[in-house]
Amino acid sequence: MLFIPLAAALWSCATLEPTRTDPPHAAAPEAPGRVRNVILMIGDGMGPQQLGLLFEYAHRAPASIYKDRPVALEQVMDDGRVGLSRHGPAQHLVVDSACSATQLAIGQEALPEMIGLNADGDPVETILEKAKRAGKATGLVSDTRLTHATPAAFAAHQPYRNLENAIAVDMLATAPDVMLSGGLRHWVPGSAAREGSPAHEKLSALVGDALRVTSRREDERDLLAEARAAGYEVVFERSALAQVEGGRVLGLFAHSGMMDGLRNTRAKADPERTEPSLAEMTDQALDILSRDEDGFFLMVEGGQIDWAGHNNDVGLLLHEMIKFDDAVRVVHAWARGREDTLVIITADHETGGLGLSYSGASLPEPRPLPGAAFKERPYKANYNYGALSTLDRLYNQQKPLQKIVEEHGASDDRSPEALARRVREYTGFSLSVDGARAVLASEPNPYLTPGHPYLHAETVPRVDDLEAFFIFAEEVRGNLLARQLAAQQNVVWSTATHTHTPVAVITLGPPAATRPFGGLLHHTELGRLMERALLGP
Repeated sequence: MLFIPLAAALWSCATLEPTRTDPPHAAAPEAPGRVRNVILMIGDGMGPQQLGLLFEYAHRAPASIYKDRPVALEQVMDDGRVGLSRHGPAQHLVVDSACSATQLAIGQEALPEMIGLNADGDPVETILEKAKRAGKATGLVSDTRLTHATPAAFAAHQPYRNLENAIAVDMLATAPDVMLSGGLRHWVPGSAAREGSPAHEKLSALVGDALRVTSRREDERDLLAEARAAGYEVVFERSALAQVEGGRVLGLFAHSGMMDGLRNTRAKADPERTEPSLAEMTDQALDILSRDEDGFFLMVEGGQIDWAGHNNDVGLLLHEMIKFDDAVRVVHAWARGREDTLVIITADHETGGLGLSYSGASLPEPRPLPGAAFKERPYKANYNYGALSTLDRLYNQQKPLQKIVEEHGASDDRSPEALARRVREYTGFSLSVDGARAVLASEPNPYLTPGHPYLHAETVPRVDDLEAFFIFAEEVRGNLLARQLAAQQNVVWSTATHTHTPVAVITLGPPAATRPFGGLLHHTELGRLMERALLGP
């Protein structure tokens, strides 16, 4: 079966030439100038709306943390070039992260959920693999799991993104020099999931208190041991990562995804923190990879922007954008002024259909204005256009909405009144008892599909409209809570999935290298241009 062999075994039967007509472009973009290094930064789910949320907060929130520092993404825009990219998959309207990252990685169209395959299902050598073959150093950094869709697409070849155990095997065979993320559970023997087993005891002694010990593997392969045998230094803590001086490194800092943006913000100044931030992983990756005199390719993903969008959690999303911006700041400081490096910041798609919006709720009171037109009458807008202080209230959220609902479900008091109190405590926004009942209500699953990873449950949270787009089982209660808070936050969401919205392409580097990335591209074109800049025709 295709998902069992290592990536290397796939090449014997692979067709490496395109078998699809690539999405049309008005004119073929010019070839970029050559560079020694390419740094690709992907804000997963980061559409123009998500960028806009960060910019509005940074510039207009009364207590903005950016009052004494610039937004790094804006700095790159000011110093570089900005374009747009479409990302639609072959034969379909809307993309997922695996397909979109694959299109960037191979420069060809792909189908949803595929990893490193073209639209026919054939494995295609990725830019990371080509860079490695050309003698360059390579690296992958993500705040999700190393085997998650986006990093996987650059170093694995599998028919479906959920085959993370096989993806881990592929990634180890591809052997990027630096791999830093979460997802330990796919790298250790299956028996490590059983407390008291030899594998569990061995792994617990190895990682200490740094992270939870568990496994999702269905075999007894110890990929950590295999990585060490292949010359990797394997680390599990921030302090150990900081001591790595070069060579190959595999860092796995969480059993699944790493710290979310809210936890990251609170933990930044904690000297006892064991998990590195996205910015710290990026900084260490640059330090290691830049020692290669032949240059390097590095992909950095802010993957939990997407997760916040799926949950329609705007407070969490703001912190995820800040987390990603911190990593951009590291890259900007390293790359600014260099003539040998191309930085590309983009997204795979937009998640959630986000918007700040005006409403008919809580209409404003009349107020005086000093201008001549209002000397004899007050100013009173017809709608609620939102207070700037709302941006600070979003920043001050203490827990993700989904976490609030999960903790309520695990508590002794699971009443609507208790949920309303919990929401007020952790978000600063109010939830009525009737609103809490709506969040907790269930209904028979209208899309029941036995065996489906999300649609298998017989009962699901009750969604009163657009229910086909809110399909992630119990996680939807977080979306329902977001709806209840929407009028107070002046925030709307259209879906719990992805949208087709074109995404920004922000580039920094020598003008000859960045010029072709202006205008409107498709991710397949973006992937080919990136490869040509790094490796030539």
